[in-house]
Amino acid sequence: MSSRVAKRVGIYTAIVLVLLLVITAGVGLYTIRRPLPTMDGTIRLSEFSSTVTIERDARGIPTITAETDADLMRAQGYVHAQDRFFEMDYRRHVTSGRMAELVGNVPAAIEADKVIRTLGWRKVAEEEWSLISQESRDLLTAYTEGVNAYLKSREASELGVEYTILGLQAQTPEIERWHPVDSLAWLKAMAWDLKNNFEDELNRAKAYQSLGDADRVEQLYPPYPIDKHAPIVAGPNAPKDPIVPLPNGEQKDSAMGNFADTQVLAALASARKAVQAIPQQIAGGEGTGSNSFVISGKHTDTGKPILANDPHLGVSQPSVWHQVALKCKAKNDNCTFDVSGFSFAGMPGIVIGHNDKLSWGLTNTGADVTDFFLERLTDDGEGYLRGGDTEKLETRTETIKVAGEEEGIPLEIRSTLHGPIVSDVLGGLPEVSTLPVPAGSPSAGSGYAVSLAWTALQPGRTMDAVFAIGRAKTEAEVHAAAATFEVPAQNIVWATTDGDYGYVMPGKIPVRGAVSDAVIPADGAWPRPGWDPAYDWLDYLSGDQLPRVTNPEEGFIVTANQPILAPGQRPFLGKDFDYGYRSQQLRGRISADIAAGTPITTEMAQQYMLDNSNPFAKGLMPAILRLDITDPFITEAIDLLREWEKDGYAQDADSPGAAYFSAVWAHLVSRTFDDDLPDTLSLGNNSKTLAIMINLMDDPQSVWWDDRTTVNVRETRDEILTQALTKARYELTNVQGKDSNRWNWGSLHKFHPQHALLGGEGVPAPVRWLVNPAPVEVSGGSSIVNATGWKIVAGQRERFDYQVTSGPSMRMVADMSNLDNSTWVNLTGNSGHPASPHYTDQIDAWASGEYYPWPFSPDAVTKAATNTLKIEPKS
Repeated sequence: MSSRVAKRVGIYTAIVLVLLLVITAGVGLYTIRRPLPTMDGTIRLSEFSSTVTIERDARGIPTITAETDADLMRAQGYVHAQDRFFEMDYRRHVTSGRMAELVGNVPAAIEADKVIRTLGWRKVAEEEWSLISQESRDLLTAYTEGVNAYLKSREASELGVEYTILGLQAQTPEIERWHPVDSLAWLKAMAWDLKNNFEDELNRAKAYQSLGDADRVEQLYPPYPIDKHAPIVAGPNAPKDPIVPLPNGEQKDSAMGNFADTQVLAALASARKAVQAIPQQIAGGEGTGSNSFVISGKHTDTGKPILANDPHLGVSQPSVWHQVALKCKAKNDNCTFDVSGFSFAGMPGIVIGHNDKLSWGLTNTGADVTDFFLERLTDDGEGYLRGGDTEKLETRTETIKVAGEEEGIPLEIRSTLHGPIVSDVLGGLPEVSTLPVPAGSPSAGSGYAVSLAWTALQPGRTMDAVFAIGRAKTEAEVHAAAATFEVPAQNIVWATTDGDYGYVMPGKIPVRGAVSDAVIPADGAWPRPGWDPAYDWLDYLSGDQLPRVTNPEEGFIVTANQPILAPGQRPFLGKDFDYGYRSQQLRGRISADIAAGTPITTEMAQQYMLDNSNPFAKGLMPAILRLDITDPFITEAIDLLREWEKDGYAQDADSPGAAYFSAVWAHLVSRTFDDDLPDTLSLGNNSKTLAIMINLMDDPQSVWWDDRTTVNVRETRDEILTQALTKARYELTNVQGKDSNRWNWGSLHKFHPQHALLGGEGVPAPVRWLVNPAPVEVSGGSSIVNATGWKIVAGQRERFDYQVTSGPSMRMVADMSNLDNSTWVNLTGNSGHPASPHYTDQIDAWASGEYYPWPFSPDAVTKAATNTLKIEPKS
């Protein structure tokens, strides 16, 4: 072939390749843009009874205006489906134990399905349908009609690009119509992620297997520092009843048995493995919690209350929250909502926000609503022992369907009166050690099993509460709504345009009885012997027994997952709460401004929520700076900490001192505890670990400082601190260079949310690039008010991952003098479509601590609108 021909062929080939690339790019662009919703014009739908207007602002946030409650909910369902249907569909598959139907033969999905089917989330949600009010059923039905109106005549590829991608590896199931129970089932996932001491209970047992000493285990769960950190209902706000001693069943120093049995260990290990198989939907990561506060109008610049909230949840893409407003054209008996805030896609109503008279925020209570029961089975495996008698296990069989597979996977589920047996699901693990089981207990026939008691496995009326609080105007109406808010147990702060403000704790809280001569503590901190009826739950606390306060003398209320009441005050709610470093920092700033006579503004409230002061440094720096270290390579880095001290230990993204201290902290925790605890048990990077460390700082010879891997050497506090300082210096030198002044926290501490299904390792890089936003450097850290949490993973030792794993899932500040002066920001964006500009258009503002205006009045909404869609009834 001549060179001319070859050249011509080469040119033609290049042209063809370019054309193919253009066509491919065009098809790809068409594919990812195909699910984007229509946001302007007029459409006609037979499901609607009157005209509905949907105005969207520059960030795609819809304000829905309708003439009836039913049409409001229909439109919310329609808008949720427009913006987030794949997320809704993914959630309903998760909450029904049907993930494998969506993604195919993926082991993690099948394991999650088995556990969720065992727990019976969908079954409980179906039972709730008949328990909630008729009005709630009507509103859920209307919402469902709106979702299905959007799904009608649309293919899967028009609903989310995820379906197109999944279709490349598995047979994508036909899109099912939405059902009201799909919405109720989401409440189970929310409750699961926000349960509190669930893992602490298993971790205590796990730690005991390594330590063999209950007292040492309890050193890992120190008492709350009530002398330094106030509970939520504190000072003049506290109950007037005197603090009383805890009854026997709530004492932490009960004598522990020391009974070794490999079957016990396998059952507990299997239970642990099972509960960890469930994918986190809203929580997860280190430092999951929340901040909220409300300040009396006596101390604000307007004379009306200011309320702020920022729930700390697992990092996710899209954000767990969908911002929306539901407004009646005219409020009357048929149309009762005028509310704006944060909703969950797939569930009607507003979860956190404000209406025209009242604002409210939520934080997790930390109340103990779960218990694991160790069950002794009979020889035939069909019964279990209880109080000297034998009870028959309840059994049912379900089938897990797998996309692309003809054969389903059968699953037998066994339950005791305490709850489903979770240790059956994934099989035991071969761990051998001792566990606190009472000596002289009855023999275990065919072995042990572990069942789970959890308040959310009982049907409840939380959906009623969501609708009720969206309409509430007064203290009495907030309390009435709270009475049905059963799971998850939450702290509610609220404020009204009339100037009232307050706190109420709703939730379904079990009553545990005192156990005389308890061998295992009966306070819910440890797994309980299921064969002894004395350890059974007796009842649930009634709403009027739970703490509440209105217009307290102190002039403000702060909730940040710290104890609701001081230890010993009634009622007993649990013992594994946050240790109060965030709450006390907020209380200190608010108190200082009040004492100085400075009127508090919404801008000041915004800044309170962005506080980066590091309590870890405040607790540890005195001991670090007393060390006698002469190596200039290390002292140069320590000098950074001295300079950082002048900045108030601010965990700012551009801070060299914050970067070095965080590395020191990670190495210190690892070197102190990794040799004592199994690799599968991480102490965590949280307020509890800080409380432990602060206690250890006062005991330089503690056995915890000794490194058990060194022979004939007993390390002390100062040696371990020196090792941590040295290792951190080498780590940051390797990562950020020798010049310590050029180090910065933000380059270590990046916010990089991942798509729940397609964003992780193992997914092709082009897909990850499409669905995952670019990483952003952020300030803050674990147990800091600006709580961008990160993990310390056991066993890492030399190099740690400081990436953000949890954080403020949104921020809001409500001004009760002028609701249009309120502000808000979402974690990432309001859309779930990667091709939408609203998929990530709030990330930069969130990361830098900015807030957006929150228009509420009709004029403000219309002025902010950039798109308007009208839905007309179709006859």
